[in-house]
Amino acid sequence: MKLLLTAGGVTNASIHGALVSLLGKPIERCNALCIPTAEYGHPMCTPASAWRFVSGNSPSPMCNLGWKSIGLLELTALPSIGEERWIPWLREADVLLVDGGDACFLAHWMRQSGLAERLPSLPDTVWVGVSAGSMVMTPRIGEDFVNWKAPSGNDSTLGLVGFSIFPHLDHESMPENSLENAERWAANIGSPAYAIDDQTAISVAGGNIEVVSEGRWKYFP
Repeated sequence: MKLLLTAGGVTNASIHGALVSLLGKPIERCNALCIPTAEYGHPMCTPASAWRFVSGNSPSPMCNLGWKSIGLLELTALPSIGEERWIPWLREADVLLVDGGDACFLAHWMRQSGLAERLPSLPDTVWVGVSAGSMVMTPRIGEDFVNWKAPSGNDSTLGLVGFSIFPHLDHESMPENSLENAERWAANIGSPAYAIDDQTAISVAGGNIEVVSEGRWKYFP
């Protein structure tokens, strides 16, 4: 699977170009599935914010980019309908658009639904994450970002990449997401890490990691 890990979605031309490069064809020729599941695990998210994401009215540009088709994949529903229904939907999608919210909640439902174990069988599919939708791919998120307590009792996520992500660096409505706090967070995360603002993305494909940015970011070895 190819990854485009963002804090704020496809917010500028550089990130848009990276997305098209990963897709290997124009957006208007691609079929998308959007995944709003992470929203339901975070106390700041609401049914209205989930609707804004799905309908393309979110502040994070994702579902409104001009896809050939777009559908909704709600992970909490998948265990009750059987793999024979939803796996064909997954295979037909060129891209998965994954909203933010709580990364531990999202990781839990990716495992419970069976989606997590299916990802290695999708080498050409692009995963585009916003905030928690990106953090879920990392080894752990740090206690600062835990709002929903996983059955494991810790902050571990899927670990499909070898680095962690501190999102929304210097965001005007999130004063706690300062560089100073990112440095403190990184000192305790136990792996390489990136702090990224909403104008930055991390592209991961074929073992290559590239930071794409028109904003501010910092790498913590």
